[in-house]
Amino acid sequence: MTDITIDNAMKTNITPKIQIITALVATLCFFVSNQAFAQNSTQDFDEYRGMVFSEDNSPLRFANLTLENTGISTITNNDGAFTLKVPKATTQTKLTVAFLGYENNTVDLAEFVNGEKNIYLKEISTELSQVNLGNTQSARTIVKLALDRKAENYLSDQSLMTAFYRETIKKRRRNVSLAEAVVNINKQPYGTIKPDKVALYKARKSTDYTRIDTVALKLQGGPLNALYTDLMKYPEYFLTDVEFDNYNFTFDYPTEVNGEKVFVVNFKQKDNIAGPLYYGKLYINSESLALTDAVYSLNVDDRTAAS
Repeated sequence: MTDITIDNAMKTNITPKIQIITALVATLCFFVSNQAFAQNSTQDFDEYRGMVFSEDNSPLRFANLTLENTGISTITNNDGAFTLKVPKATTQTKLTVAFLGYENNTVDLAEFVNGEKNIYLKEISTELSQVNLGNTQSARTIVKLALDRKAENYLSDQSLMTAFYRETIKKRRRNVSLAEAVVNINKQPYGTIKPDKVALYKARKSTDYTRIDTVALKLQGGPLNALYTDLMKYPEYFLTDVEFDNYNFTFDYPTEVNGEKVFVVNFKQKDNIAGPLYYGKLYINSESLALTDAVYSLNVDDRTAAS
């Protein structure tokens, strides 16, 4: 399970002392003192935790939480839980929670009791005009156009971002391993084939070896691999030209994001396709055809093939 907190406002020049992690790296080794990192975190940050639910008490995974007027943000994990670290020097206290298809909810950090609070979102529905729907040929066409327009809808210049990264391995409901890091992300233009790069700034790792099973698996992880979930930058890991025709695309109820109409497209592999592919929803702006968000999972009906 991986959480990434992006802070666009915390821009830092990458110094020659920081080693750039390339795509060849399969595992991430941390060499920074755990004690020094922990002391820094305790002194400089306040930590806020909680969960995000819909009105029917369903956890909302991948909901966005942003501290207003800052670049500090995070997302909920698969269980709808979140952890947000806020610098003690920050004067902003309004936290906005957003999820596609739901009304935004703004809470004050003072509402957190002992640093914890559950947040609820109200579902909304939006109808697109007949003109907008009439201009579209099919859900498949919309997705194809969104992929083709990535160069004009996304970064045209390289951008440097600072991010907080967390990766956990759990045995049942308890952590076996916890890795955290502050990283610099060198995001490359979407119109080029240049890969993104990650520089490790500060990190720590803790493993409870008493809880590890006798059979150990080497899992591929690290902040670099998390970047591959950017579907527009790395479509080869998701919707390749070869696999595009292996999916069925259908329209779901449209929604609205920041006052703009958004297509919701369901996708699922065709019944005659045997290998495990993905299923989920794509959220595409009805005007620019930019991909706003994506929620998807691997088809594990055939667990042997999926593994």
